Amino acid sequence: MLTLASKLKRNDGLKGSWTSATASDSTRRVCVRDKLLVKDVGYYQDGKFQFETEVPDAYNMVPPKVKCLTRIWHPNITETGEICLSLLREHSIDGTGWAPTRTLKDVVWGLNSLFTDLLNFDDPLNIEAAEHHLWDKEDFRNKVDDYIKRYAR
Repeated sequence: MLTLASKLKRNDGLKGSWTSATASDSTRRVCVRDKLLVKDVGYYQDGKFQFETEVPDAYNMVPPKVKCLTRIWHPNITETGEICLSLLREHSIDGTGWAPTRTLKDVVWGLNSLFTDLLNFDDPLNIEAAEHHLWDKEDFRNKVDDYIKRYAR
């Protein structure tokens, strides 16, 4: 289901998928690009969504920065790739934000949950998508399907 999760299990990390910034870069980071595959669950089934994860030098005291590179119609992900997931926030009101004990595996599982059980229509990042779902669930599903066919194969 998750190619990134399997890489995290192997070799105690992501060897081969990591690329570093140049040494002259004052905030050297590690960047990971991989796909999350959603199978047989919910609106986004059979979609392949690519994410970019930047791991800063201060990791794991600060969360990684994650962006969705695949265009998507989702209440918690904007069409430009910003993601609303509390565990990616340093300070979260609900107490589920980033903590030094969290790992990249937690990030992968959190991203997966955005496609299965954490669709937040009450406090969305993409308000238009959430309102679309509220007004017409069938048309929302059709638009999601169209985006998957066009961008997530």
